[in-house]
Amino acid sequence: MADEWILIADDDREIVRAISLLLEKEGYQTLAAYDGQQALDQALSRDVRLMILDVMMPHMDGLTALVRLREQKNIPVIVLSAKTEETDKILGLSLGADDYVTKPFAPMELVARVRSHLRRYTSLGGMNAPTEQGEIVNGRLRYSPKGRQLWVDGQPVHLTATECRIMELLMGNPGRVFSTEEIYERVWKEPAYAADKTVMVHIRRIREKIEINPREPEYVKVVWGIGYKMEKH
Repeated sequence: MADEWILIADDDREIVRAISLLLEKEGYQTLAAYDGQQALDQALSRDVRLMILDVMMPHMDGLTALVRLREQKNIPVIVLSAKTEETDKILGLSLGADDYVTKPFAPMELVARVRSHLRRYTSLGGMNAPTEQGEIVNGRLRYSPKGRQLWVDGQPVHLTATECRIMELLMGNPGRVFSTEEIYERVWKEPAYAADKTVMVHIRRIREKIEINPREPEYVKVVWGIGYKMEKH
């Protein structure tokens, strides 16, 4: 990780220091910026692999810096913001952010997100991995029905035979909501009887393998009172 510089941009120096210490413990090298202009200048002049970018900063706000950065570089950007409204998140992502984390944040979740985005955007990650005909790609996930193999951020993940069938069903129908009974009948090939707990346990195990934070899943989501769906990314 010696050549993986991470730029942390926030006008709160204590937050910059805390994140720097956190990432340096994981073996990453960090750079600091305390306003939007400084963040943009460093991102364009240094070999930065990923940027953690606050929104509210002096001289130039984070979103303006993001837009200008995207004109020249496509490095991963994780927006870090105290704004929690869904519209703020949508705006950040639409302007080119790869991820949006709200303050206060869970330290190890932030580390996991950094690691995930770096794997995707470097040669060791999924960005350069060739896809075969028939493979299903959705955001960080890639699944081969033929080989019954799932990759998360370019890394192979071991699934049981039952988990594979569930993932094939959900990934093959992104956005569609399946009831627990339908999932059970399609996967187990038998009539569903008190199937809720069985399906729930398998979904939980899948989330533990594919989600950055299984308690706040980005992919396999519950639709209360109905069932589960694979979120489109």
